[in-house]
Amino acid sequence: MPSLVVRNLDESILIALKERAVAHQRSTEAEHRAILAEVLSKPKRKSFAEALSSIPDVGNDEDFVRIQDDTPASHVFN
Repeated sequence: MPSLVVRNLDESILIALKERAVAHQRSTEAEHRAILAEVLSKPKRKSFAEALSSIPDVGNDEDFVRIQDDTPASHVFN
């Protein structure tokens, strides 16, 4: 199995890693593996453009026309 060496860690990062390992009842190395797996195994988030393109094309443009109103923003929810 491949291995990973991390050099030049800030002391505070190493301390936090050790504390987290103790809290999860794991070795520091096992905690490091768990963190990497947790962060890197998440599904990739959609970009804003991808999210917009996934919105279904429904309704008429007239349904979404903004009505100009002179009501101050502070009074909108009163």
